[in-house]
Amino acid sequence: MSHFFFRIAILFVCVLWHLGTIAQVCTGSLGDPVVNVTFGTGSNPGNPLQAASTTYSFTGTSCPSDGSYTVVNSTSGCFGNSWYNIPEDHTTNDNNGYMMLVNASFNPGDFYVDTVKDLCSNTKYEFAAWIVNVLPQTQCGGNPIAPKLVFNIETITGVVLGTYSTGDIVSPGTPEWKQYGLFFTTPINTSSVVIRLTNTAPGGCGNDLALDDITFRPCGPAVTSASGTNQTNINMCIGSVANVLLSATVGSGYIAPSLQWQLSIDNGISWTDITGATSLSYLVNQTAIGVYQFRLSVAEGTNIGIANCRVASNPVTVTIHDLPVATVLSNSPVCENRVVNLAASGGVGYLWSGPTGFSAAVAAPSFIAQNNSSGQYTVTVTDQFGCKNAAATNVVASPKPTAVVSATQRICEGDSVRLLASGGSGYLWSPAIGLSAVGIANPIAKPVDSTVYRIVVSSNINCTDTATVIVNVVKRPTANAGPDKILLKGQSVVLEGAVGGSGVSFSWTPVTYLNNPLLLQPTATPLNDMLYSLEVRTAANCGVASDNVFIKVYNDIYVPSAFSPNNDRLNDTWRIEALVAVPNAKLTVYNRFGTIIFETTGNNQEWDGSYKGQALPTGSYVYMIDLKNGRPIKKGTVMIVR
Repeated sequence: MSHFFFRIAILFVCVLWHLGTIAQVCTGSLGDPVVNVTFGTGSNPGNPLQAASTTYSFTGTSCPSDGSYTVVNSTSGCFGNSWYNIPEDHTTNDNNGYMMLVNASFNPGDFYVDTVKDLCSNTKYEFAAWIVNVLPQTQCGGNPIAPKLVFNIETITGVVLGTYSTGDIVSPGTPEWKQYGLFFTTPINTSSVVIRLTNTAPGGCGNDLALDDITFRPCGPAVTSASGTNQTNINMCIGSVANVLLSATVGSGYIAPSLQWQLSIDNGISWTDITGATSLSYLVNQTAIGVYQFRLSVAEGTNIGIANCRVASNPVTVTIHDLPVATVLSNSPVCENRVVNLAASGGVGYLWSGPTGFSAAVAAPSFIAQNNSSGQYTVTVTDQFGCKNAAATNVVASPKPTAVVSATQRICEGDSVRLLASGGSGYLWSPAIGLSAVGIANPIAKPVDSTVYRIVVSSNINCTDTATVIVNVVKRPTANAGPDKILLKGQSVVLEGAVGGSGVSFSWTPVTYLNNPLLLQPTATPLNDMLYSLEVRTAANCGVASDNVFIKVYNDIYVPSAFSPNNDRLNDTWRIEALVAVPNAKLTVYNRFGTIIFETTGNNQEWDGSYKGQALPTGSYVYMIDLKNGRPIKKGTVMIVR
């Protein structure tokens, strides 16, 4: 009796469903397709229907005429582009997948009839197919004939188990695949049914369609599954001790439902029963890396043993991930007070720990190396699934060397000194001027001028420190007593002394007739010829320099009374030597007529006894000497003797 009422209820639901003109869907859970007609794949056109039959004739063209059909993977340019161009069939992920393309007959009739076997008796099934109207609404003067299909499910003997009418399948303006179908229940002891698709609309302008993906799937009560935390996509890490408890709920509809958990390791393509997992819960105990899908399949009573009778829950995916590959790098060894750069990769989160309480939460932290920074730095890498792995690197913070260098040096000009540096394994001096070498600890320095030398001391990992040493060059003394002097007795002259060198002192000797021997340019008023010496010394004991100056003192101006300009190299010129001591003195010589025949000023120029290039005759000539110093003019005669 209970079976009878159950079947009546199902029939009532189906009748209500048949009243609609829109495709129905299973309100519970579906099983895997018992039948899945995709029409195959290949190049255009395909072969005629093999298992199914039709009252339409097959054509090998891509655009069937009235009352014909073809099997193609796309449509293009049919009937002057009056049909939609459909680039591919409905089936997903099938390259060059076929669909059945139908140009309706003028008279209504069956265009697809097939027999489905190996069904479970007394079981509810969903029959569905995907259909698209290939004629735009704008054709046929804006009033094309719309396909109107009737789906019938019959027993082998012709008893109708379910029927459904699509109503007019009107084009929405674009080629749009829609699923249409119905539910039916197989009678007791019935495992085969007939599918009959009939186009009830008349042929003519319109009534053209494409058919694809005909499926039979068991339909039963709603079955849902999830983890204890209501998750359907669970990520775990290899080595995790946590087991995942799955639980399911089964809605009403089966009198005595049987349960079976299933496992898929190929992303739901195939499923295998898990031995002993026949309750509403299942404890996942997989430990190997991989993607595991679980679902609960349900069937009425002993039908659980037949795959075509089962419905199944949504899959729950449990992914066991490998631990992230944590890599870590550093720029160690690092010199003290230089930047330590750490870098990790392999995840989306990073947590560092290290000596002296170091911590960081970025992939690539950096810090300044101190003398206590050496040690192991560990990073915990977390990937997007929460899996963690650790890696470590050792950092060596090398102490900075201490540059030690000799104290300030002082050398005399032209001398050299050895510089001394220590504190490291490498040395580099600069500037190179005056050094015997720049890459040793103890070069010899011989600079021309005082120089500051810089030493860079390095360790074996190129840590450096610097220091400087000054080499002071003491310039050696130079002395210049100035030019010799000539003066008349009673005159004074300034000595033109000059000295050079670093930190020099000087002295004049003798000090006789000097107004101040402490002056570099004292005034001398000698009464006779004098030789003065200027001596220069340096405080650094870098030698002594000296120079002399001679002062010629004339007691008076002596004027020779005669000379003989006859080119015998004896008294050929008349010369008054003492005039050189009186720079402004003017000497004038006259002949007996008072004509000036020779004249000179302020020098010791000699007269050769000529006038305008002509030798003068023997005779006496008058001279006048004006000393220009307040003294009386000196007059006299000079005799030319030939």
